[in-house]
Amino acid sequence: MYYTYMIRCIDNSIYTGITNNLKRRMSEHFDKTEKCAKYTLRHTPKKIEAVWESENRTLSSKLEYRIKSLKKCDKEVLIKDNTKIDYILSNKIECNLYRRIARQEINELIK
Repeated sequence: MYYTYMIRCIDNSIYTGITNNLKRRMSEHFDKTEKCAKYTLRHTPKKIEAVWESENRTLSSKLEYRIKSLKKCDKEVLIKDNTKIDYILSNKIECNLYRRIARQEINELIK
């Protein structure tokens, strides 16, 4: 499994990335380890906003690319209401190949 995730930073910016190990990757971002992304090193992460699961790296990378190319207002819509993913991205990717992970499940994955 691969995960595409969105992190809100303390300056209210949003970082999007992918990983196959959500717990490890969140630790790298939030603890600012040497493997931390350059972006989250400069923009302190505040909280995980959204996570989508996909079956492989290629799919996860496609979603990451599409999210990164969105306007901030569209990213905010995705965070707030996952039912809008089809409206925002359906002409670019097959949205049914991604499963939004519920907050409780995210918490279990990163424990």
